[in-house]
Amino acid sequence: MKKRVILTTLVALAVVGAIFGYKILTLRKAAAAMAAMKPRPAAVTTAPAVQQNWRTLLSAVGSVESYQGITVRTEIEGRVLKIGFESGTHVNEGDLLIELESSTEQAQLTSAEAGAKLAQASLNRARELRSTNVSTAAELDVAEANHAQAIAAVDAIKATLAKKRIVAPFAGRVGIRTIDVGEFLNKGEAVVTLEAVDPAYVDFALPQQDIPQLRTGLTVRVSVDAFPDRTFEGKIEAIDPRVTETTRNVRVRAIVPNSDEILRPGLFARVAVELPAETPVLELPATAIVYSPYGNSVYVVVEKAGDNGATQLVVEQRFVTTGTKRGDLVSIVNGLKPGEQVVTSGQMKLRNGAAVVINNSVVPASNPAPTPAQS
Repeated sequence: MKKRVILTTLVALAVVGAIFGYKILTLRKAAAAMAAMKPRPAAVTTAPAVQQNWRTLLSAVGSVESYQGITVRTEIEGRVLKIGFESGTHVNEGDLLIELESSTEQAQLTSAEAGAKLAQASLNRARELRSTNVSTAAELDVAEANHAQAIAAVDAIKATLAKKRIVAPFAGRVGIRTIDVGEFLNKGEAVVTLEAVDPAYVDFALPQQDIPQLRTGLTVRVSVDAFPDRTFEGKIEAIDPRVTETTRNVRVRAIVPNSDEILRPGLFARVAVELPAETPVLELPATAIVYSPYGNSVYVVVEKAGDNGATQLVVEQRFVTTGTKRGDLVSIVNGLKPGEQVVTSGQMKLRNGAAVVINNSVVPASNPAPTPAQS
């Protein structure tokens, strides 16, 4: 009985040991198979780091201003008799804007001209009498003074009548009309705005440290949100001799051709001043940069020998220092060499040393001056 129990126990232990050993063997084989499996190379797009010469740009924001712009106002009071413009239209220099009622001044002018005519006749008689010594020199002086006063009175009334006709002092485009015929206008009251916008001014400010690089005649490129598909080119016309004490910025004015008058006074403008000096840089598509709190990096594609001796493509993560941007491009100050292939898309699935396969059938945009897609 005792031998049978021992024999049964041994058989049970042998069965359990065989099952346990089989499981261990199976797990080891599975682990070995998994270890032998390699992930498929990630598909990425690449672009070479290209050596280029970039002009240095000074960036700023500013606003569009009129070449000439005023608010036309009355010099004297009067009732509006005639309006010679329509809102938003173009007027030439000397075109009538409004005419004020002037019947009283016309009557005064007629009276003054009659007085001047009488004074002229009196002066002529006084000169004749004086030439024959019939009158005194004092009488001639009085006649000449009366004549001068009469002529001055005529000129004064004519000047008042001229102020009753308000004309455009220069060619430009008028604003929205806010007055009507028959309305009484006081002295100094606004009539309409007048803006000449061809060419247009663009005023902006730059930090004081940029002053040594500024000079008149430098090219500026202007963009506005209202017309994102256009870039307007102009020249620096003036640099303020005084630095603003509150901001330590210097005001700069550029003049920009505006024959189609689409640049309107008051528009917000982005300005880039193009300096003549060129700087050598490494150029990459901006999508190649992986931004992170601890530093910006890129993935460089290199060749590496595999376990079986075959060459494969892998990536190396490199930390780089970026410089200025131009549209879809960014400059690299250090961390790369010219000609190195850099991953431009697909970085999210990469790690240092990961195998990759290059597929450049569709690549990210790399335009130095991109424009919105037209529908």
